[in-house]
Amino acid sequence: MRAAIPAMALTMAAAGSALAQTPYVAQSLPGPGATVCAGGLCQPEALDSLFEALHGLETGERERLVRIVQIGDSHTAGDRITGAFRARLQARFGRAGRGVMPPGVPHAGYNPFQVQVTATGWSTTLAPLTASQGLAVQGVGLTGIQAVTFGPDAALEIVAEPGMELTYVSLCGMGGPDAGGFEVRGQSVREEVDFAAPDTGMLCTDAVIGALQERIVIRPLRGGAPLTDITLGRAGYGVEVSNLGVVGSSLRDLAARDEAVLRTQLAVWRPQLIVIAYGTNEGFDDALDPVAYEALLRGEVLRLRRLAPAAALMIVGAPDALRTGAAGGCSADGRRGPPPSLALVRDVQRRVAADMGVAFWDWHGRMGGDCSADRLATMDEPLMRGDRVHFTSAGGDWIGGIFADDILAAYEAWLARRGGAD
Repeated sequence: MRAAIPAMALTMAAAGSALAQTPYVAQSLPGPGATVCAGGLCQPEALDSLFEALHGLETGERERLVRIVQIGDSHTAGDRITGAFRARLQARFGRAGRGVMPPGVPHAGYNPFQVQVTATGWSTTLAPLTASQGLAVQGVGLTGIQAVTFGPDAALEIVAEPGMELTYVSLCGMGGPDAGGFEVRGQSVREEVDFAAPDTGMLCTDAVIGALQERIVIRPLRGGAPLTDITLGRAGYGVEVSNLGVVGSSLRDLAARDEAVLRTQLAVWRPQLIVIAYGTNEGFDDALDPVAYEALLRGEVLRLRRLAPAAALMIVGAPDALRTGAAGGCSADGRRGPPPSLALVRDVQRRVAADMGVAFWDWHGRMGGDCSADRLATMDEPLMRGDRVHFTSAGGDWIGGIFADDILAAYEAWLARRGGAD
């Protein structure tokens, strides 16, 4: 005779069976939102030189990489959005390397895509965020690094993901009579680079490591040298997308970068596109003067054009973001709303881009418009974090994919206007 099965066990078994028969189904992602720009992108003709370069990669006529540099705030620093953009372009046009990066670990939680960076006895210090006067910080370039210090046995280890193995490392920093150098070691090769020079000034030097290397370790020699950036590359042609963001930064921080350093960096990098992605932090400044902000933005566009005349420029409009304590807020709980300056920032960005012939991407519209930050944060699987400012990992992938799709759609339209891929 079979033993009786307790009722509780039967109930649990039935529940387990029901769960096992209900597979997980991912939620549907929102489509791109309505936008003030056709296809999300205003002034796409400003990207013609970029599209010409990408077309050269596809036809095999271009024999060097296409480099895209995005500068901005924490949205850029996190690399989730730029990572999705990078992956999409590299899948189509080829992988030219990971690109320009800070010379170390710039902040807690630093987690760039495609490579893992570990610092031992190797410390980087970011320049302080710039006050309203916007005074220049000597020796600081687009990575925002003010100082690098080396302790005993200092080392910077870089491990590349499969498919992103490296063939060269470029180091940029301040050379001079008292400067040392660095050892760059891979699994099967060792190179030395020297920053000693008769005069003090910016230097960039390459360590060519030949065969593809998965792991690179950089160590200072003779005290090293003050570094501003490193570039991780691989031989061959393709696209490189560099994300140079600083948490909490604004356009004033870009204005405070040392022009001598910027001139050298941009001359060495030779970007085909510079993406200007500030605006969120300005939007949370209740004292923002839109007239002064417009003058600042125009000045930085002119400066980048002067320092990188061959580069196309794009302004990424500020996204939707909310803060707590707003009276009559638009969020589902009524307690959150957009800071008033955020819409002013977007209006200035769009107007300056149109007036100066710069491409403009409508991030606010593409993510869903007003109060979309709350809707995205309250999904079953949120695309924005609870702060209604930053994207989750899934959200960064989602909006970065929309950004890439809009750029590629503009590229396809450019191809059609010129008669297709010939």
